[in-house]
Amino acid sequence: MPAGLFPRYAAVLIALLAASSAPTPLYPLYQQQWKLSELTISVVFAVYPVGLLLALLLAGTLSDRYGRKPATVIALIVQAVAMLLLAVAAGPGLLIAARAVQGIATGVAIGAVGAALLDLEAPGRPGRGALANSVAPPAGMALGVVAATVFVYLRPENTVMIYLALAVLFIAGAAMLLTGPEPRLRPPGSMRPSTPATATATTGATHISSAPPRRQLRVPATARRELRILAAAMVAVWALGGFYSSLGPSLLLHIAPDLPLAAGGLIFLAVTVTAVPAVLLTRAAPRAAVRVGSLAVPLAAVLTVAALHGGGPPALLGGAVLAGAAFGMVNQGSVRIITAPVGERHRAAVVAVCSIVNYLAMSLPAVAVGAVARTSGLATATHVYAVGTVLLGLAASVVLALAPRSIPNTEGH
Repeated sequence: MPAGLFPRYAAVLIALLAASSAPTPLYPLYQQQWKLSELTISVVFAVYPVGLLLALLLAGTLSDRYGRKPATVIALIVQAVAMLLLAVAAGPGLLIAARAVQGIATGVAIGAVGAALLDLEAPGRPGRGALANSVAPPAGMALGVVAATVFVYLRPENTVMIYLALAVLFIAGAAMLLTGPEPRLRPPGSMRPSTPATATATTGATHISSAPPRRQLRVPATARRELRILAAAMVAVWALGGFYSSLGPSLLLHIAPDLPLAAGGLIFLAVTVTAVPAVLLTRAAPRAAVRVGSLAVPLAAVLTVAALHGGGPPALLGGAVLAGAAFGMVNQGSVRIITAPVGERHRAAVVAVCSIVNYLAMSLPAVAVGAVARTSGLATATHVYAVGTVLLGLAASVVLALAPRSIPNTEGH
């Protein structure tokens, strides 16, 4: 297998996640140009994880049947089409449709790419693919926010250039993969299923199952207790991440209206950048990381509210940093803990269930808070969201404290 194949697929994964966050700094521009409400912006945000979730459930095994390369190349072409749709969108309707297409294409692509990275692990470097799958999401999303912010800063009110650049990047990525071999170690039909790798790329799991791809999404008894204990923490961090992704830029500009519109993306950038070291640290102590991350959720919410009461942008930025750290620790740690007692045969289903919980927690509350913002204002919606995440974070901390023996002292392999 060519030595350069692994970095090719790793670069594609980073590009996919960069595209997922690229619209975030542009939300204030859309609001200004098209007079959109916070509810509409929340829907624009939410259709992406919903589309991705549908791809996880319905098309997660495409690369098992047809190969990693064909599935990835086709998904990249569709992704490029989604970027062009975003570039030509002149209103919320096409914007929402484009984000849905982007979510579906991303779900298919990261499933194939995540599995390819695990297939391409060198025998002498175990864990390399899992590490790439864990670090790529926050790193890629950070790059996407930075790139979009720079484009908007250089050309204010321009919402096209970042999408055109990404479209070219995806076409180039598809061509690059077409020139290389299929990154599989076994014949089609006996390949590792891509569903777990999809979850790896989006939730930080570090395992992949060798069982057949078609299976009921059922959590075995060995993992149900851990899932119940960790569910509140998982929902809290993903809901908080959804808030910063959808309404974070608008909230910053609400607090500091004199800032340039391009500054809105800095809040989500803080979340993604701090999630990277948190993911790496969690690999050593997942149990402690989940507990610390759960405690950080209420603090992040309190800082967010404090920003509305005199704390200003520094308080909001501090809340975003804490939210990113909490996200990285709880997300990576919980999946490692939940999958640790599960055999290879059932691990795919367990990680898929975690993905369903996470993406629902990210999208549904974001739409709900957008509805509150439309009727009662962004400040009121922020207070409501903060109360909800504080309660979830405290509930998670209490549950973890009362059931210490239920959470294994394991590093998760």
